[in-house]
Amino acid sequence: MRKVSLETKILGLVLSLSLFLILLLAISFSYMEGRQIAKDKGQLALELSKTISFMPTVKEAFETDDPASIIQPVVEKIRRETGAEFIVVGNDKEIRYSHPLASEIGKRMKGGDNSRAIREGKYYVSEAAGSLGLSIRGKSPIFNQDGKIIGIVSVGFLVEDVRAQIFKDLSKEMFISLLAIMISIIGSYMLARSIRKDTLGLEPFEIANLYKEKNAVLQSVKEGILAIDQNGLITSMNQPAKKLLDIKESVRHLNVDGLFPSKYLFEVLRSGEPQADKEITWKDKSIIVNCTPIFDSEGVSGVVASFRDRTEIEEMVHTLSEVKMHSEDLRAQTHEFTNKLYVLSGLIQLGEYDEAIDMIQSETSELHSLNRVVFEQIKDSKVQALLLGKIGKASEKKIVFEIDAQSYLEKLPDHIKLSQLTLIVGNIIDNALEAVSVMDEPLVKFFATDIGNDLVFEVSDNGKGIAERDISYIFNRGFTSKNSGSPSGYGLSNADQVVKELEGIIEVQSEKGNTIFTVYLPKKRRGG
Repeated sequence: MRKVSLETKILGLVLSLSLFLILLLAISFSYMEGRQIAKDKGQLALELSKTISFMPTVKEAFETDDPASIIQPVVEKIRRETGAEFIVVGNDKEIRYSHPLASEIGKRMKGGDNSRAIREGKYYVSEAAGSLGLSIRGKSPIFNQDGKIIGIVSVGFLVEDVRAQIFKDLSKEMFISLLAIMISIIGSYMLARSIRKDTLGLEPFEIANLYKEKNAVLQSVKEGILAIDQNGLITSMNQPAKKLLDIKESVRHLNVDGLFPSKYLFEVLRSGEPQADKEITWKDKSIIVNCTPIFDSEGVSGVVASFRDRTEIEEMVHTLSEVKMHSEDLRAQTHEFTNKLYVLSGLIQLGEYDEAIDMIQSETSELHSLNRVVFEQIKDSKVQALLLGKIGKASEKKIVFEIDAQSYLEKLPDHIKLSQLTLIVGNIIDNALEAVSVMDEPLVKFFATDIGNDLVFEVSDNGKGIAERDISYIFNRGFTSKNSGSPSGYGLSNADQVVKELEGIIEVQSEKGNTIFTVYLPKKRRGG
């Protein structure tokens, strides 16, 4: 298929648009102008008819033997001076006493639109066909001194004359419109030539193909790629780079400062020497950066940086560590359960049946309460597995782990992965277990619900609490406080990072004997 040139497209578009607008404006102008002229003519006709109906000469003529001889000269003079097509005066029987054509005097008025004036005494404008053609008419009744209707005045302007006036006004506008079209064509031609020069003679479809190829190459690379010009303005950035830097909007032509650690980029701009495998930290992420200069005839014109995230690897290792820990917790729970079976066996062998039954009922009651919530009200297998592991770990450490009986959770949305859930909820529960490990009556409570637009997870403990001065730092990478029950500086930081990736928030409330972590995760992400 033959491609149409840019110049032809611009000329065709401007010409088509100009013609369309002119046609649209002509129709609109004709319609509005016609209505306005008709309205003005109708109002003029009505005012003339009123004036004539109030003239004493006209009223007195009705009492003479030959009213037409008096009325005809008077109204004809008025008609010629005002430009009206006709002024007809008739009696209450609609017999004419005046008419532009003398032969029509004495005949009955035509149009069938006189009844409102003669019978009801109304003043109005109408449109009807008479002896001279279709016309816009002003109708006024004539009253005698006693207030009785004795006749009617009809003043009219032909619709044909109104249309002729509209066409006359429109022809002037068309001349101006044609002049505008000529100017548009000349301007379009000059614009097309200028654009073609700026694009080095390439047609738009050729530029589009080059852009698609470049974009496909950039997006196919898993590493983040960022390019800047010699002024530090971003010229391109692929989607992996935006995801890694947590950027959602377009950054083209924005300064790289504040969006990316630009130190190495500007060093390459100044020196022209590439930088390889530089490790930097940006927004709690460990990034490996490579920078390569872009050269043109005048020297370094820009820099391309490729970078990858080491945090993802750290998260994967941490998740594997969590899974291993869950496995160990379940193994410990199995070992504890085996010990209880040995105790039961010993009680039965000794004949202590009542104590054995009490022990079984106690264990059964506790497990039934927990299992009812875990398996009947928590319907997501990922959360079930996580809670079972934490229950075993708490049991091993002699910590009471309660799951709120009001907890209810359907299957989690697909965008929340097991690794993310482990990093968030698993870390917070571990913190709580560690915080209460030194208490005489350690207690950790868990609550979850999906009522509303958010998933809500709440973990509380009766530990010593978090010092007020530390609350604003507990999510900082590397921060640790054994007194507050924080991990070794990475657990809460990783949890906070994943919550932000899922577009949620974490709230913390703490006082001595009561620390509460609440996590809110939207069921639907803003982008989907």
